[in-house]
Amino acid sequence: MNAHDHDAWTHGHVYLGAGHRHAERRTRLATSVTAAFMLVEIVCGVLFGSMALLADGVHMATHVGALGLAALAYGLARRHAQDTRFTFGSGKFGDLAAFTSAIVLGLLAVGVAAESVHRFFAPTAVAYREALPIAALGLAVNIVSAFILQTPHGHSHGHDHAHAQGHGRHHDHNLRAAYVHVLADAATSVLAIAALAAGWLWGAAWLDPAVGVIGALVIASWAYGLVRDSALVLLDAEDDPGLAAEIRAMIERELGARVSDLHLWRLGPGHRGLIVSLLSPDQLTADRVRDALRTRYAGLSHVTVEIEICADCSAL
Repeated sequence: MNAHDHDAWTHGHVYLGAGHRHAERRTRLATSVTAAFMLVEIVCGVLFGSMALLADGVHMATHVGALGLAALAYGLARRHAQDTRFTFGSGKFGDLAAFTSAIVLGLLAVGVAAESVHRFFAPTAVAYREALPIAALGLAVNIVSAFILQTPHGHSHGHDHAHAQGHGRHHDHNLRAAYVHVLADAATSVLAIAALAAGWLWGAAWLDPAVGVIGALVIASWAYGLVRDSALVLLDAEDDPGLAAEIRAMIERELGARVSDLHLWRLGPGHRGLIVSLLSPDQLTADRVRDALRTRYAGLSHVTVEIEICADCSAL
């Protein structure tokens, strides 16, 4: 077999999202915007001796790290897209980054909650006039970053197309992780502004730690959802039980074969792998099964079909 014949029987394993380069550019831009504000806060904190500014700058550094990790994952996935060491491509770099980022977000929530509870019992003086404009500026930066990272949501055009896209489960977890970090910071900024304003105007000092606890619970909830979803992808869990059941039913109803084994999992944003073993009473070919599946379900990027011909499958 010559090289040309070999190429005709092989296929690539590039399973990056359709908007991979665009998402990478947006993440890098959001990282730069957040990092610039972080440096301003830290420098001003040192120059003016403000612990409030310095502490918020260090806090924002964790989000810069998370955004930078997301950008790095996009770069690594693109750089290793053709690397044959990755059996099913490099599409899961983003899920690995999302999982790591979610763990950091969860730890941050624990730290904020612990500090807030401590301040209930050991209140500290808060420089409301100094902290309030910084919180407002931080919120503005987060809104800009969220706008940069926001992904427009498309609309399904028909039942089969919706299933081809996996019932909306083709999200880029890496971009989602970056977006959640920005939203978490924005949420805490909104709560902080409300608490600082109340403390400044009415002396309600207890609101500051109370808001800290509420913000920590919200962030922990987001982190849990992100850890769960990205971990399932990393563990090759069944991507969509409903879609798997529909594929099984379609094969048995339309192709007349019995499904003895079926595995459906996510390879990367918008890409799924499928391995299916069939028992067929006639000379059903793997090409015919693959063509039928890919015609109906566009999101199946890597399909492996095994067929065993049996004289009377109904007797099994």
